[in-house]
Amino acid sequence: MGVKKRLPNRERNHMVSGPCRNAQLNVRTHGGTLAAGGFVPHSIDFKDIEAARSTGASVVLTTPTLPSHSFSRMLDADIWLKAENLQRTGSFKIRGAMNALTLLNEEQRDQGVVAASAGNHAQGVALAAAELGVSATVFMPEGAAIPKVEATKAYGAEVIFAGRNLAEATDSAIEFSASSGSTLIHPYDDPRIVAGQGTLGIELAEQVPDVETVLIPIGGGGLISGSALALKHLNPSVRIVGVQSSAVPTYLEARKSGMPKEITPLPTVADGIAVSRPSDMCFEMIESFVDDIVTVTDQQTTEAVALLLERSKYLVEPSGAVTLAALLNGVVDAGGRTVAVLSGGNIDLLVLDGLVRHGLQSRGRFASFWVSVPDEPSQLAKVLESVGSLGGNVLSVDHHREGTDRDFGTVKIHITVETRSTEHIKEILQGLSDYVVSETQPGRANVSPS
Repeated sequence: MGVKKRLPNRERNHMVSGPCRNAQLNVRTHGGTLAAGGFVPHSIDFKDIEAARSTGASVVLTTPTLPSHSFSRMLDADIWLKAENLQRTGSFKIRGAMNALTLLNEEQRDQGVVAASAGNHAQGVALAAAELGVSATVFMPEGAAIPKVEATKAYGAEVIFAGRNLAEATDSAIEFSASSGSTLIHPYDDPRIVAGQGTLGIELAEQVPDVETVLIPIGGGGLISGSALALKHLNPSVRIVGVQSSAVPTYLEARKSGMPKEITPLPTVADGIAVSRPSDMCFEMIESFVDDIVTVTDQQTTEAVALLLERSKYLVEPSGAVTLAALLNGVVDAGGRTVAVLSGGNIDLLVLDGLVRHGLQSRGRFASFWVSVPDEPSQLAKVLESVGSLGGNVLSVDHHREGTDRDFGTVKIHITVETRSTEHIKEILQGLSDYVVSETQPGRANVSPS
């Protein structure tokens, strides 16, 4: 689904002013001065993004933006991929973190920095701090993924586990900042973070100057805010589309209501963009520079993750694959030369295994059948022969002779088969003509004898 926003006059100066609000007072941040009424307003313009590019040049990589012949053929369009999954730390977060920490004054550097994150922001802050010789403390939820925890430690940050979720870890980071004097580095609600993330937009415009449509994931909003500002400055006619998970459509709902508001998030595989309340500053920028906001489902996202591995040889986390998912499922029509930003590639390999299997199953690349057959010799062989004769590659077979979920005198067989497509699955089921399909789901069927 999508909601279109009429853009302001494209000829106006691309500048946005907005407060970086935070409910907690007496917290030191490098983003502005706190007072009883909140933050002093800040402004972000293209010059800030240009400056951020210079300050981060020695650390931040210029990631490739390359044409995808596979996806261009699939969609009958001109599709390019911005591979930010190849960035240092595995995501775009180093861009903003490097800019934010570079702009700290001497006293703030001496006091160190603190952040709260379950993954990508933690690694970005940790690496930026290491490069600049600043001490970093990162609060992570107790259930944070082990690879992300270890990567953050490897960059030199001190990791402290606090709370059951990111909100509780953030509360602990705020308290630590107040008591220690460390500067709190917010993952997106900070103009210097947004300016740093916006360097991706400059890169993209230089790499694909005739781009017509750019899709960018939206979580907290920092990446799309800065990148959209830069892209519109360099190419006012470019169409910017933000993509969110349908489970946490914060900015889509904010656009509908005309103001930022907190929503109740649902579980999603795209946990890196599962932000329940928009930033006021980012919302204002998104309203100014982003043409459309759309959402994709978890199933569409996992299919995109699997396809990126298979066709482009890119390991992309679900939060970074939502842009391609929107294109593959027709949520966004590719108009002219189109770039999908793949914002990160940090994913636990154990989680990846399940995601890839889910994505392959959704695309009909394998199927699981429950077949109930008479408890007689050769029945299993007949079923397997039928599957094999139609080109199904049997991956596993489980023979169940016990249990009350089967009729007396029958045996239940669970078969997992490698297949070519959903149509191929239908052919295999049709080939089991001696049996009746009692229930069918994508890639899964329950079959019983007729």
